[in-house]
Formats: sequence, C-alpha cells, structure tokens
Amino acid sequence: MRLFLFSLVLFCSQAVAAAEKAKFVQTPYQEPKVVFDFYFDDPQKIHSALYWIRSLINPLSEEPYGYAPEFMKIVVIVHGTEIVTLVKHNYQKYKEAVERMRYYAQLGVEFKICGLAAGDYGYRQSDFQEFVQIVPSAIPELVHWQQQGYAVIAPNIMEKKFAIEEIR
Repeated sequence: MRLFLFSLVLFCSQAVAAAEKAKFVQTPYQEPKVVFDFYFDDPQKIHSALYWIRSLINPLSEEPYGYAPEFMKIVVIVHGTEIVTLVKHNYQKYKEAVERMRYYAQLGVEFKICGLAAGDYGYRQSDFQEFVQIVPSAIPELVHWQQQGYAVIAPNIMEKKFAIEEIR
C-alpha cells in the first residue's frame, strides 16, 4: 500500500510539474513595418544595435512565417555618435559593422542619416557610404515613419557586466 501511495504522489507531483512549465506560443506575426532609432553615446554600440535588426529578420524569415526579408519594411535612422561608422574614411575601423549594414541594405533595409547630425560632425553627402540616404533631420523623419504606421524601436544598448554563466 505504501508503495502504491508513494507512486501515486510521485505521479501527481510530476503531472503538476509538467503542467506548470512554461508554454511556447507561436504569435501570429505579420510582415513588419519598423523604424529603428539609432542614437548612441558610443559608436561601438552600433555592433549590438545591428543584432536588433537580425532579431527581427531571422525569426520572421523562418517557418511558420516565412516572410522574405526584402518584403519587410525596415528603416534605420542614424543620428548619434554611430554616424561616424558610415563615413568612408572610417571604413577600416568599422568594417564589420559597415558590411553588416550593407548586407541588410541589400535585403531592403533603408539606412537614413540625420542631415543635422551630419552637419554637426562637418560631414558632406559625399563622405558617406553609397547605401545610405541623408534626410533633413532625424526627429521629423521618425515622426514621418510613425505616422505611416511603423513601429518605433529604439535599441537600449547596455554594457555587459556579467557572463551568462555567472548570473544563470
């Protein structure tokens, strides 16, 4: 009898534990319309910010969604210190980021640079990589895309203080 009760308690506790685990939900996403607001205090943060774009494109490209990246509407507005990454004479220093942005641009992502910020840095249109566009100002540009129904995402790039293994 004790063995039966022990088995019953064990079975019930396993059933409850199984019922209490996290559940995966396949959200019915639609093709995105997104404008990313890149405004960072350190040009190196562009590397982490580009992963935000990847984190949008990759899951939506896979099944069950299967959206082709070139049909996703993605705009990136650049107006912080990361503007220096898109200047031709800084190519060697930021080559990895530039090539990632060039790749995304080939997929249809539009990179737009704030004309006011470019002027603050003393840059001219000819100073920038060929795949970017200069717009009058980042703020009205963000408003424009938001009024077109685009979701605004402003990546918050933080400094990593702990390895995953340390805090897990």
